[in-house]
Amino acid sequence: MNVGKPSCELSVSEIFSLTFNLYLSNFSQFFLPFLISGIITGISTYMIMSSFPLLTPPSAYASQLISWFFNFVSTLITIMVLLGLVTWIVGTITASIVIKCASDQIEKGASSISTSFNFVISKLPSLLIAQLVSGILTAIGLFLFLVPGIIIAIMFSLILPVIVVEQKGAFESLGRSKKLVSNRWLKTFALMLVVGIIVIIVNLITNAVATPFIVIHPIVTTLVTNIISALISPISPIAITYLYYAMVAREIPPLPPPPILRQLTKHMLVSRGVLEIA
Repeated sequence: MNVGKPSCELSVSEIFSLTFNLYLSNFSQFFLPFLISGIITGISTYMIMSSFPLLTPPSAYASQLISWFFNFVSTLITIMVLLGLVTWIVGTITASIVIKCASDQIEKGASSISTSFNFVISKLPSLLIAQLVSGILTAIGLFLFLVPGIIIAIMFSLILPVIVVEQKGAFESLGRSKKLVSNRWLKTFALMLVVGIIVIIVNLITNAVATPFIVIHPIVTTLVTNIISALISPISPIAITYLYYAMVAREIPPLPPPPILRQLTKHMLVSRGVLEIA
């Protein structure tokens, strides 16, 4: 289905309408990357948590408590770093594959997961670096005053489509994303907010559904949660892709009026005394 590139700026409602239409018409192609990602993430999380168990605090002796505390903190940091690496790498690859598929559908009317995967792997260093820089800056902004973090997240929200579609470098994508969303901060924030609300609601429902499976095995709960979440996850990268094309369309200057219209306009201005006949 060739939906075509937007020829003008789109509203938030139009972006969501196009997003859901594209997702539903190519469901398996967008769902499969996140399904695989969810399984990989779930297994990785279980393996990391099993390899680095958090010990319970001792009941006596201050020296033992101090030793336990430092062991607990070091183990917790190790777990957070490893989980962060998995989320960063797997999440970036998955989102970029979906963005590439969405871009190919929009521009060519056809896309392939394998082709998108190979393309993303070729651009992986730029994608990872851009995501890392954006994530660190956003985290610092959120930690300091919250609002700067939100502004940075909005500013760099289009780095992945910029790298995938325009094939910019990691640091070029940061400036390009900032330029694309300039003067459209509120629209970008509204889009991200709605996507975030949808994800939160689905995750709450997912956790309620998956919790009973913990009696079978903890990894089952994690896998069920990730698999159900994979149903809604493609919405964000597809919407971001449409937002990118809408912002690019905004940059295109309007076409000049046809000769007849220019002549009529000139005649009206002359008749009103605005222009003088040369």
